[in-house]
Amino acid sequence: MEVEEAGGELETAGKDEAEAEYHSHDLEWEELKEEVESGPAFSYHLSPFPEPAAPRRRSPRRRPGEASTVATRPESSSRLHLSPLRKFPFYSYIPCLFDQFRISRNERRYLLKEFPELCSSKDHAKVLEVGCGNGSTAVSILWSSERITVFACDCSKDTLEKANEIISNTKGIVIKDRFHPFLMDVSKETFPDWLFCKACQSSLGNAAAFLLDPSHHGIRKEHPVFLRENQCCAGGMDFITMIFTLSAIPFDIMPTTIEQCVSVLKPGGLLLFRDYSLYDMTMLLFLPHQRVGFQEYMRSDGTFSYIFSLDTVGELFHAAGLVELELEYCCVKSVNPKNGKTMQRVWVHGKFQKPPS
Repeated sequence: MEVEEAGGELETAGKDEAEAEYHSHDLEWEELKEEVESGPAFSYHLSPFPEPAAPRRRSPRRRPGEASTVATRPESSSRLHLSPLRKFPFYSYIPCLFDQFRISRNERRYLLKEFPELCSSKDHAKVLEVGCGNGSTAVSILWSSERITVFACDCSKDTLEKANEIISNTKGIVIKDRFHPFLMDVSKETFPDWLFCKACQSSLGNAAAFLLDPSHHGIRKEHPVFLRENQCCAGGMDFITMIFTLSAIPFDIMPTTIEQCVSVLKPGGLLLFRDYSLYDMTMLLFLPHQRVGFQEYMRSDGTFSYIFSLDTVGELFHAAGLVELELEYCCVKSVNPKNGKTMQRVWVHGKFQKPPS
């Protein structure tokens, strides 16, 4: 997950985020698509590459009917590569440094507007944030309601410690028994059974599940401190958020990653999704040698970045057994406060439900 906000800024995010003026259709995606595809500077994003001469460390799976791709390093430098961009008026302000275009705190303000269910839940809802980063999304969720508990995983121990520090020091949020970070790489590991044990998953298949005594599942010898002694697990999640997380996972691993997320979601629970879209600046700023697959790129630090279309997202989540409630492009004009430039950002917004048993 990518963010650029500092810890101090998060203190002021709070309830003002829910009050922020909200826009999600500032421009038409089809018009942006036409503009990008008509620009020769970006043709390498759309053209097929020949078969790779040798297998890569982790070769992304091609979708049926899609051309194979291989990374080829251009002879020109990053500085020279930007020359055609300067000839394309709309993107003439793009700087060389990719990191200057991380997801900003302003975009996080849209979270509660995009997913109002998070703050309208009447019960004590449990939210699993997959890939919590520095905790910016968790701050918004915890602010939205005192009835919400957030479970947050990330593959980086340092990142988790930073998130816990930031959230603990955010004014106005009491996180006692409400924020539970844990270390996990969702692309390589399975969720711990204390989130939603197999026995509870089976019992929720009948109408009397919530009346059952949890003691029949057996007492765990080792379990997180926030679980009561007679509590086998957290009982499953009401919401799962995947906000700019799935794109960092190789495409061929995405189906199993989504399936295991669904496994800890309660029947009727919601999976809330937001990630990079075709023709967003994130895609356009990658250099030709960083393209390693169909809509898949590799950053300079070796991490992946997949660029989604509505069709791809729909296919992935439908295959995991989820019902599509919302799926659309979220098109936002964002102003860089440092230089006043307007950026046209595009994400895929999705809301999916696990069928009630």
